[in-house]
Amino acid sequence: MNRIKTRKALSPAYRKHKPLRKDVNSFTDELLKCLKTVKLIDQQAESEEHLKEPIKTFFQNTFYKDNYINTKDRIDLAIYTGKDANSDAAVIIEAKRPSNKAEFLTTESLNRKALQELLLYYLRERIDNNNNNIKHLIATNGYQWILFKSEDFYRYFYKNKDLIKEYEAFRDGNKDSAKNELFYNEIATKYIGKVENELPFVLLDFTKKSIKEYSDADLNTLYKIFSDVHILGNSFGNDSNQLNKGFYNELLHIIGLEEIKDKGKKIIARKAEKERDYASLLENTIFTIEERDYLNNIKSVESGTDKAFNAGLELSLTWINRILFLKLLESQLLSYHNGAQEYHFLNTEFIKGYDDLNDLFFSALAKKQDERHAKFKDHFQYIPYLNSSLFEKNTLEDEAFAISALNDDELPIYPQTVLKDSKGNRIKGKLKTLDYLFKFLDAYDFATDGTEGIEDSTDTKTLINASVLGLIFEKINGYKEGSFYTPAYITMYMSKETLRRAVVQKFKEQENGQIDTFEDLQAYTRKFFKKEDLQRFNKTVNALKIVDPAVGSGHFLVSALNELISIKNDLGILIDTEGLPLQSEILIENDELYITDKLGHLLDYKPENKETANIQKTLFHEKQNLIENCLFGVDINPNSVKICRLRLWIELLKNAYYTEDKQLQTLPNIDINIKTGNSLISRFDLQDELKDAFKGKEVKYTFTEYKNAVAEYKNTNDKNRKHEVLEIISEVKNNFESNLDKSFLKEFQKTQADFEAEQQRLNNLKQFNQSIRKAEKDNLKKLKEKAEKALAQKEETLNNAIYHNAFEWRFE
Repeated sequence: MNRIKTRKALSPAYRKHKPLRKDVNSFTDELLKCLKTVKLIDQQAESEEHLKEPIKTFFQNTFYKDNYINTKDRIDLAIYTGKDANSDAAVIIEAKRPSNKAEFLTTESLNRKALQELLLYYLRERIDNNNNNIKHLIATNGYQWILFKSEDFYRYFYKNKDLIKEYEAFRDGNKDSAKNELFYNEIATKYIGKVENELPFVLLDFTKKSIKEYSDADLNTLYKIFSDVHILGNSFGNDSNQLNKGFYNELLHIIGLEEIKDKGKKIIARKAEKERDYASLLENTIFTIEERDYLNNIKSVESGTDKAFNAGLELSLTWINRILFLKLLESQLLSYHNGAQEYHFLNTEFIKGYDDLNDLFFSALAKKQDERHAKFKDHFQYIPYLNSSLFEKNTLEDEAFAISALNDDELPIYPQTVLKDSKGNRIKGKLKTLDYLFKFLDAYDFATDGTEGIEDSTDTKTLINASVLGLIFEKINGYKEGSFYTPAYITMYMSKETLRRAVVQKFKEQENGQIDTFEDLQAYTRKFFKKEDLQRFNKTVNALKIVDPAVGSGHFLVSALNELISIKNDLGILIDTEGLPLQSEILIENDELYITDKLGHLLDYKPENKETANIQKTLFHEKQNLIENCLFGVDINPNSVKICRLRLWIELLKNAYYTEDKQLQTLPNIDINIKTGNSLISRFDLQDELKDAFKGKEVKYTFTEYKNAVAEYKNTNDKNRKHEVLEIISEVKNNFESNLDKSFLKEFQKTQADFEAEQQRLNNLKQFNQSIRKAEKDNLKKLKEKAEKALAQKEETLNNAIYHNAFEWRFE
């Protein structure tokens, strides 16, 4: 039988959600009442009709207060989608007395009357009533509950044409009996028997163990399995396809922005002058730019009336990106160290102001522990070194100022703030901006780990995962255009369809020409077990190159990264550093990657646990390898490029692990794969010759040295060496461009010289009164046209402003 572990039946995203202790206790009380009443009914040998009432009461008093629950025709109980019987039945429940063992299901035999009845009621609803809103079917005797997903009934029964044909013949009176017994004994029995061993189900058995003996983890699972989120598929506020409006609007307020409608589009804009809060990040930054006369120093932002705003916004977003990344890091560290408070560093006890925040950026995160100044060694002893360019001063900060230049003034609290006092009321008044920002972030759950538990506080914190942050990044980043965020299900679908086909084609070409489908490929790879074979298969997948020429926030690249890992897992070739396949299951849901063990437990990395440490390390380096070698992106908007890099770093951060010397594994320099430029425009052709760029006395580097420099840049964690390697790469690129320019100019000069030489020759003939043939005149005309065309092309190519942001695919 295909019994599904209770925990594995739940959505992995929902498993991470922590319900409130009071809600779990209330649910448990109602379930205990239900079981107590069932026991009395059983002892008094009451009919099945009596059993319906405690079951109905249990559902009504827990998750289904807003759903109509009653009988429907011959259905014992139905939970409807709405508040009355005019809505569709979403859950079909078949109840049997505990003593009626012959008709109730067991784990050894599902093909009994309870399931046969469920099948009949399902077909009546699905076919006769055209009800495609059924979510679950449940058989219960009060003590035992067996749950079936409607999607499995759809797959195993509704899609069976022979069954449907027989059902319709029975329904229409074309059998020798119209009694339901005929359907049960001759139709349902036959078709259930064919799929009995495959049909997935969940069993909850309250005869084995008292609920009072359940652990928190068991109660958590039980609470969720009966919830409307699981049974009806309702949202629980963690859908990465939907914007978390509360988080988004309050974050905009702290930054100093607001969302407005302009010509039917929602765009993000600076607040109206009367509404501006001068303690907000943006206004504080603009004030400092203008009052301290930094505007003339700023060359990296185009001049114009909005220069101060554009520079201020870019700086503000740079700082917000860093802080959000650090909030994810903090949550990760707290998880790794069982909540030890020394790892809770984003608060005003530890970071007292903008000066301290600047020190955190550049004197801690950007430096190895043994290279930090004595002044900071103790204070930042629990802060890891990250080796990320996110914590290096960017060009605009060099031209203007660091965050330490801001005034830490008080900012009015957002009217619909998430912050509440001890009585649960929204707080009012003002807070210093940094304190406000830290408390605001603390009101949400940024955990990226897989812990499952019950929340003991009075409110459950809303989970803000990387996908939700990505949506918010994209919204803020497209502030001028009112950019459209591609929903997760679209990028997931695109990635799955395109990458699986591409992988199949790669293996078809390199391994076996008979591989036509992904299922063929799975069967093929599972025949191999030697390390060298698994490594070869990995190289084949790693040879794929995925380029997003308008990368935006990096949403598609993240979906592609998750899908590539999922593909390797499905092929059985996701291997650790020893070359052994991981013994884990991987699921993608709402654009998030979830790793579970065979019992359905989500990966909960603890440095001291060898098994979870091996999985964490494997996933980190697998992501690193794929990001460095397979994923590339270009965008004309420099803020998009920063956000894309940030999102990829966040994906790596999710699997950051401690090395043998107790240091957090540093992040690679993945920024070289995500570049700024207009991907639609380039001056140089893909076929332009590059070999001349590596010739001549002035050229210091060979082509091999250039490729090695790019590889070294991605992996070095030495800041000085990193800058040296960047200079090598920059010099070689400049040499490419210089040589290509020379080649182009050489061709232009030849065209001009050909025309001028022929023109001079014909002028000489005229001076000696020699006749000029028509063919010679036509040839001169053609040479002139060619020269003029070359001149125009030269001016356009070398001087046209359109090439200012051109992305040179030939050598970038």
